[in-house]
Amino acid sequence: MEALAETPPALVPSGPWRDVRAGIGAGLRRFGRFLLDVVLPPGCMACRAAVDEPGCLCGACWRRLEFIDAPYCERLGIPLSAGEFGRGARLSIAALDHPPVYERARAVAVFGDVARELVHGLKYADRLEFAPPMARMMARAGRDLLADADALVPVPLYPTRLWRRRFNQSALLAGGIARETGVPLRASWLARGRATVPQVGLDRAARAANVAGAFSVPEGEALELRGRRIVLVDDVLTTGATIDACAKALARAGAARVDVLVFARVVDGARRPIS
Repeated sequence: MEALAETPPALVPSGPWRDVRAGIGAGLRRFGRFLLDVVLPPGCMACRAAVDEPGCLCGACWRRLEFIDAPYCERLGIPLSAGEFGRGARLSIAALDHPPVYERARAVAVFGDVARELVHGLKYADRLEFAPPMARMMARAGRDLLADADALVPVPLYPTRLWRRRFNQSALLAGGIARETGVPLRASWLARGRATVPQVGLDRAARAANVAGAFSVPEGEALELRGRRIVLVDDVLTTGATIDACAKALARAGAARVDVLVFARVVDGARRPIS
């Protein structure tokens, strides 16, 4: 399969000036971080308790983060029940009863108290510094998906919502994963063609109806996308309605495979509902 063409940088200085500016910028960021640590020591991303360095969790929150480790369903990426594991199952009953549109999903953790703090901090409280450490954890959780992936595609926001929020948290996470793994980021391969109401508070059927037909692959991107193995990136997977709608659009455009990588996912029996 031919390599993906690199997207040319826009308005980036070339030659030595670019290196000088990059060096100055890195130095200023390091100095700014030093001053911030002196004035305000780094805190845990979830509970703000003192920690050794920024972008990490304290010991207590780390233990409370419900990591999804093997054995898990190879399709949905959810923990297998004791009965399923005891039978040597590789797929959960949920995957057999309601197969998703995508091929495989992986998540760092169950959407519980700590995961909720991280996701909502990034998404609603403009804690953009959460994105790099969350992306690193996602890269580890999704290493089997990323091993032969051709591109990362974040779940897009509708333009007016992106304008109000000023950033797309899924794109920030996908960019961090791209830097960690070298898998190219292709945010332009998927677009949200109509506004949808927020999914919060909707049941499974209403969520599916809300996003049906909302996503598409722009005509100019379909040729490059065709035959590619794609990892769709989002912050949280709940009922899967949005992810399935995105996966359908990518599959219709000719994607060879669509996998899903999220930071957290809702699992039946989780302690707190998403909101």
